[in-house]
Amino acid sequence: MPELDPVTTALLTVECQNGVVGEESALPELAKEARDSGMLDRVAALCEAARGAGVRVLHAVAERRPDGLGANTNARLFRAAGKLPVRQLTGSPAVRVADPIRVDERDLVVRRLHGLSPMAGTDLDALLRNLGVRTLVVTGVSSNIAIPNTVFDAVNLGYQVVVPSDAVAGVPASVTAEVIRNSLVLVAAITTTEALLEQWAPRA
Repeated sequence: MPELDPVTTALLTVECQNGVVGEESALPELAKEARDSGMLDRVAALCEAARGAGVRVLHAVAERRPDGLGANTNARLFRAAGKLPVRQLTGSPAVRVADPIRVDERDLVVRRLHGLSPMAGTDLDALLRNLGVRTLVVTGVSSNIAIPNTVFDAVNLGYQVVVPSDAVAGVPASVTAEVIRNSLVLVAAITTTEALLEQWAPRA
């Protein structure tokens, strides 16, 4: 992986919110994998290191209006989400970024009411361009759907994409390695949390 210029690099967390990976998750199997694998701890460490190195941090959150207006209904996933006991309602604890990830006052939070990707139909692309970002480090969940969508959308929009393989998660656990090996490696630079932390460590 090449050296990342902090001025033109941003770190993105995807759906690392209470209602997805928190203790009261609507998706307990995914939440358990995110926690037990250490993924959430690694994302939290990457956020802190990124800020220290001058890398901008953004958090992408998926949510719904209580009346469901604007939400997709054109796939089984969307219809099932509306029936889950924990719903990602705007303003609720479910859409707050989950511990141990900290949201700093310098961070940007991008919310979406529809779709599968935080890059499509949101402010994310415009915000990144206004910040001068050309390289996007993608972390979070899930490697089943949102992470591949985010990576492909970012690549289509002209960004260089970096994926730390141990800072994304999906279910079953094996799906993450399969998606990376068979898809993401073709379009993104694959690295590890350790390598990024070393690159973003304070210099003596």
